[in-house]
Amino acid sequence: MSGRHGTGAPDSVLVVIPARFGAQRLPGKPLLDRTGKPLIRHVWEQVRAAACAPRVIVATDDPRIVEAVHAFGGEAVLTSSTHQSGTDRVAEVARLVSAELVVNWQGDEPELPGAACDALVALFEDPAVRMATLAAPCDDQAALANPAVVKVVTAASGDALYFSRAAIPYVRDRVAPAGAAAPRRHVGVYGFRREALFAFAALPPAPLELAERLEQLRALSHGLAIRVGASPHPGGGIDTPEDYEQFVERERARGRIPAPEIL
Repeated sequence: MSGRHGTGAPDSVLVVIPARFGAQRLPGKPLLDRTGKPLIRHVWEQVRAAACAPRVIVATDDPRIVEAVHAFGGEAVLTSSTHQSGTDRVAEVARLVSAELVVNWQGDEPELPGAACDALVALFEDPAVRMATLAAPCDDQAALANPAVVKVVTAASGDALYFSRAAIPYVRDRVAPAGAAAPRRHVGVYGFRREALFAFAALPPAPLELAERLEQLRALSHGLAIRVGASPHPGGGIDTPEDYEQFVERERARGRIPAPEIL
């Protein structure tokens, strides 16, 4: 396989951003716009800054999101409303586009930089890698104990051993001994070789997946290895109204939106 920029990475990369309107905890999330632009635009602009992303498509179940994406010059595809996961939505779009590598970029990660996409794609320079994701250090004890923050442990090969909402690895002693594995938080973006994406989407849910409510455990349960690379940013999705409020405040602190008027 020839490579991009003189590497062994795939020549053809498609980034798909799944964006569902009816999120249970934050309905209409992709269209929230208190920063002056919809959340989905923040995500799109971040990934568009990646060197590895020549084509980015938003995959959604709602015409309002399609309209919003088109309004800021992005590309969007209206997909089936019956998909059970974002990966299923990504697979539907990938069948329409010829690409060697497909990246599933979460639609609620407005602060994850495009450099993370480049780091993810670089993992495919190893021809043995069929599926990959990212992780960042997790030295915050509150995050480690938070079930909303997914943790991952890896083998010496760099492939994932397990993902969990629990604190893994569990440190038996109060202070971890020298050489012990440090906790890492999963950054939920994925890369797939084309055939691996379709194979994954065709797999039935696995018992571990159903227990933890983590789709990536389907891959591990069925023997599909997941290479885990280092993310330049810990990420942090927008799942609740509180998450979005904090994001708005960070954008205000960065000077990207005006401070609220004091009456």
